[in-house]
Amino acid sequence: MFQNEYLMENMEEITRLNIKTDCQSVTDQARWAGIQTGMQVADIGCGSGKTSYALNNLVQPSGTIIGIDGSKERIDYADKMYGKNRVKFFCRDIREDLCNLGMFDFVWMRFILEYYRKSSFDIVKNISKIVKPGGILCLIDLDHNCLSHYGLPKRLEKTVFSLMTTLETNSDFDPFAGRKLYSHLYRLGYEDIDVKITAHHLIFGELDQKDAYNWGRKIEVASQRIGYLFDEYEKGYDEFIYEFNQFFSDPGRFTYTPLIICRGRKPFS
Repeated sequence: MFQNEYLMENMEEITRLNIKTDCQSVTDQARWAGIQTGMQVADIGCGSGKTSYALNNLVQPSGTIIGIDGSKERIDYADKMYGKNRVKFFCRDIREDLCNLGMFDFVWMRFILEYYRKSSFDIVKNISKIVKPGGILCLIDLDHNCLSHYGLPKRLEKTVFSLMTTLETNSDFDPFAGRKLYSHLYRLGYEDIDVKITAHHLIFGELDQKDAYNWGRKIEVASQRIGYLFDEYEKGYDEFIYEFNQFFSDPGRFTYTPLIICRGRKPFS
């Protein structure tokens, strides 16, 4: 993720990433994808380093982890919190050559491609260069992101869909990144490709603090960074956010987001 480009860049992003990252989910997903003890692992878009920490627990006692992120602030935080002998962090742009970092048995990229709609395949192609022949590339992203709600008032529903369309057009955001992952690996000739679909957000009943904070920050930061005007609301953003919070805190609403996990093995030839 890259400063001045990353849609969610703000002073509280490290906090949001830490709160929303569930180490048990990371563990389950990585095991399904084929991570093993002793592997050399690259965590692409490692953010605060919490995912690297979870992955590191799966490859010890002899495996190694590197985490890569475009934000020096997040890399410094990750290094302070999780850096140790077998875990190292690097501030790099994943669109540029990464081959000097080495070759890896298992490369993990989670919740990154949604921010690069136009260049997602080129990024995967570049990342593929650091996967060892016979190694695993695991791509994870959301699909129909932020668009699956029941109980939205008509005006709010119209605004949410309009906001997401504006994010696609102006900020290169991709609400449908998940459905493209299989095609990326297929086009690159990967073998033994497998796909798993589950729910990432599944929100019903009383709203817990983690979901309230995560969604509140997403709506606030994304909408304000693109300068969306909220013309549907007489009082603009403040009236919109009030109506959204009223909907989201209602225990009768239902919100979900599909998570698509795709893994493949790089051919030897």
